[in-house]
Amino acid sequence: MRILYSHRIQSHDGQGVHIEELVRALRAAGHEVLVVGPSFYDQAGFGGESRVVALVRRLLPGALGELAELAYNIPAYRRLKTAWRGFKPDFVYERCNLYFLAGSWLARRHGVRLLLEVNSPLADEREKHGGLRLAGLARRLERWTWRSAYRVLPVTHVLADILVANGVDPARIGVIPNGIDLARFPPRPAPVPGAAVTLGFVGFVRAWHGLDRVIEGMAGGPATTRLVVVGEGPAVPDLAALAARLGIAGRVVFTGLVQPAFVPAHVTGFDIALQPSATPYASPLKIFDYMAAGCAIAAPDQPNIREILADGHTALLFDPASPGAMWQAVERLIADASLRASLGDAARAELVAKSYTWAGNAARVVACAGEWRKGPVL
Repeated sequence: MRILYSHRIQSHDGQGVHIEELVRALRAAGHEVLVVGPSFYDQAGFGGESRVVALVRRLLPGALGELAELAYNIPAYRRLKTAWRGFKPDFVYERCNLYFLAGSWLARRHGVRLLLEVNSPLADEREKHGGLRLAGLARRLERWTWRSAYRVLPVTHVLADILVANGVDPARIGVIPNGIDLARFPPRPAPVPGAAVTLGFVGFVRAWHGLDRVIEGMAGGPATTRLVVVGEGPAVPDLAALAARLGIAGRVVFTGLVQPAFVPAHVTGFDIALQPSATPYASPLKIFDYMAAGCAIAAPDQPNIREILADGHTALLFDPASPGAMWQAVERLIADASLRASLGDAARAELVAKSYTWAGNAARVVACAGEWRKGPVL
């Protein structure tokens, strides 16, 4: 099939990983994929944003910046329409972004089959964390975008419920969680008796992740336990200071930013993989890393996590409302090597059985597109 992939991502972060991995999987399956996105995406380094976007953010704060986001749709739509006419795709696949209307305009004006990937309710998210100024307009446009697609592809059933509550027809929704390239994660080597137990975390480190509780628990736990934090973020300086204050700085490693290609080597070294906290509607990429590496996983017991992990079978799930529950789960795993092994083996087997891979997701996307060929256009 011929697939036109539209996005407005400007930084090489977790969003970029999702785009590049899915595009790679689609191409590996024999499909032609043309990607249309901002030119400055290719200029940004991993974990950063382009200098042009950073300058715009400084010069046009607040509502003016949001109006600039809307104005970006004019050249974006022209590029997308030109690509659509020249490439003649079977469908357009777009990663949803707030104030990004190009794919929806194309679908509405030209009857294009639009598959819309939704990773979060961005208006709510930005109002809570990013100081959204034109909140009412943002929400109306977000709902309009969701309703413009032939099929809306949220990453969790929790997010699907949010879409339905905002007027999206349930028949148009297909849940496709995040995935992993399993080939990058070789089978876990046999454990070495008496070796130190390594706790691990991957991702952008924020205070709400709760890694401070892990470090505090380590200070009172076995001296053979160590923590490896793969990534950077605003919480790292405070966590490093806490480890030093508790006298365990030598047992806590902060790798800093790691390129995606090198993440598997780090994760494979984890005995216990930590998902200390999770946004209630997200499909955390790190969970699939952990499963692929055959790690024993400690994660919060909440609906979106239970869509992927089962307590006592593929992970230990703890009550996120109980401050000490996460460390209790970790202590149990530290003390029981056989439990760690059984959970890790089951997690990897579940990932394979459910095809939580980018190749699996590519097949799901194409299957959805094939269904629509039988139906009417907008």
